[in-house]
Amino acid sequence: MSVKRTAASSRRRKPEPVPSRGRANLAMLRRVSEAAIARTSPPELADLPADFWAAVPVAPVAKTPISLRVDADVLAWFRERGPRYQTRMNAVLRSYMEHAEHPGAVRPGGKRRARSSRKASG
Repeated sequence: MSVKRTAASSRRRKPEPVPSRGRANLAMLRRVSEAAIARTSPPELADLPADFWAAVPVAPVAKTPISLRVDADVLAWFRERGPRYQTRMNAVLRSYMEHAEHPGAVRPGGKRRARSSRKASG
């Protein structure tokens, strides 16, 4: 018995181009609506203030290697986004820490306050 191909099954969508390593597919991201982002965001992100994700320049600093236990789905989510997932995890933690220390702190010109200098531990 042969399987009949229908017009719908023979027309396949062209796959989205895969971004090169470490590059976002900006065309695809620009098509995502705010409603779609809100709908697919985890519930724990729903009540964050609007300025939580404001761009804050992050200067490279020496990192301290640690062993950290995270939920499997959290780790998978960061890893799915490509290389340098640990750097992104650190950036999210830093953003949360700075917001918790200085909620709503804004510099002149509408920019968030620069992060405070940290003491080197020895």
